[in-house]
Amino acid sequence: MAHILSVQSSARDEGSQSRTLSAELIDSLGGGTAGNTIIVRDLAEPVPQIDEKWLGANWTPADERSDEQARALTLSDTLISELEAADTIVIGVPVYNFSVPAALKAWIDQIARAGRTFRYTETGPQGLLEGKRAFVVVASGGVPVDSPVDFATPYMRHVLGFVGITDVTVIAADRLVQNADDSLATARQAIAGAAGTQDALAA
Repeated sequence: MAHILSVQSSARDEGSQSRTLSAELIDSLGGGTAGNTIIVRDLAEPVPQIDEKWLGANWTPADERSDEQARALTLSDTLISELEAADTIVIGVPVYNFSVPAALKAWIDQIARAGRTFRYTETGPQGLLEGKRAFVVVASGGVPVDSPVDFATPYMRHVLGFVGITDVTVIAADRLVQNADDSLATARQAIAGAAGTQDALAA
């Protein structure tokens, strides 16, 4: 039985390639199989940005927080619980102005919490969400993935690694404006490869 978390950050509902490819990937990983659980966190309904109240609550020890501070972290706790419950995370990332959508950055700020998803040690920060794998489904109109002007893909790898998720696969459909057919075909080949890996692990 698999627990899959789908985090979608495209502002578009219809015609979003990151959403379409994410759905195809989840299907290929057995998302529709009986017994598997899929949680969808759609950031088209955006999570709020962190503010002074959130920061004050976060840095207050849990057993010392006021009711107001506990309420300020309620959504963050929910988002982190979704990550903790998942074996596999699929994140749809359209590249907006060379980076991630603001809605996705807000989600990252909500889940990157000292003491919950990472901790500080004498040798530096240590991620606490170990033993999971993530697929980052990147779609861009003109930016080549992992090029010097792509600040989205390396950022997502770093953030996920920071919270302990180091098994990260990028499914890229880039430069869609220039050559959509070839780019989508390449992405779907990568999805098929991910499904093959899943079958091998289950065998």
